[in-house]
Amino acid sequence: MNAQTHEPVSLRLLDREFHIACAPDEREGLVAAARFLDDKMRELKSSAKVPGFDRIAVLAAVSIAHELLTLRGQHNSQEQALTDGLAALRRKLDGLLDASVK
Repeated sequence: MNAQTHEPVSLRLLDREFHIACAPDEREGLVAAARFLDDKMRELKSSAKVPGFDRIAVLAAVSIAHELLTLRGQHNSQEQALTDGLAALRRKLDGLLDASVK
């Protein structure tokens, strides 16, 4: 999309307002992501010894990135197990088809 189709969206993180341009079809997802980030930042702020905005933002980013990488790893493991299971089924079917043809 070109810049002319982007619209400003107002987002609040720890009571600070940020304006970000995005495509209209991305607005809902961006607002949901900002809400998720705000919740994570508030959670960290309540337990942070040094409650600076920048520090909390970095801690939230690292926490969310860690969660994402963990979920990706789990997804990759599940995908590999599914691929291996399908390959085993294909070999069984091929064996059964070969036996029935002979």
